[in-house]
Amino acid sequence: MSTARKMPKITDPDVQAQHHTGYESWHAFKIMSEFVDATERLKEITPAVSIFGSARTSPEHPYYVLTEKIARLLSDSGFAVISGGGPGIMEAANKGAYAGSSPSIGLNIELPHEQAANPYQDISQNFKHFFMRKVMFVKYASAYVVMPGGFGTLDEVMEAITLVQTGKTLKIPIILVCSAFWQGLIDWVKTTLVHEEMISPEDVDLIQMIDDPELIAAAIFKHYETRGFKLSAEEERVQLYL
Repeated sequence: MSTARKMPKITDPDVQAQHHTGYESWHAFKIMSEFVDATERLKEITPAVSIFGSARTSPEHPYYVLTEKIARLLSDSGFAVISGGGPGIMEAANKGAYAGSSPSIGLNIELPHEQAANPYQDISQNFKHFFMRKVMFVKYASAYVVMPGGFGTLDEVMEAITLVQTGKTLKIPIILVCSAFWQGLIDWVKTTLVHEEMISPEDVDLIQMIDDPELIAAAIFKHYETRGFKLSAEEERVQLYL
């Protein structure tokens, strides 16, 4: 029989509160550490394009094939490519960039089901906190390319649009790829959101729909042809408050 003593259960409410507060304070330091580590590893990768999309897309699917082609073209055009680091569209993005001339970056996170790091990453950054990972998708992106996806993809693209709309990040290209997939959403945005005055009519212009890889790259370059990719001191200050 084991003679090990059990730790006494904390039952006093005041002691429990102190214990919880101490844990939360320590957890804040872990969040800070994760942010510093990611910033130090990713700060030199610009210009970069973040590519979002489903983790459930098979390598044989046209969406996967198209994503790989887009990522390869962007990589050979001088853009690092950032993806979620997992399977599906994320893998296609990393795979295309990995075969190209610019870095392939995976922002990996452990999920209950489909997330497992793909092997096509020059830089693989792991996250425990979902919100921290989302900050890094935005912080270093010169453009967003959004492939078909589910709730996670919708969450990421809507957050990107919101940050641009509210001026919390710079106005950069937000490009939805595969028009047939996105058309219903865009129609709803134009009819319902604008009609109900939930957004301004000009907010619709924050989004582009482009299906051709060459035109996607051209749209990104066009956006930057008069200003370049380097941030001004004021723009760098804005990016601190994502």
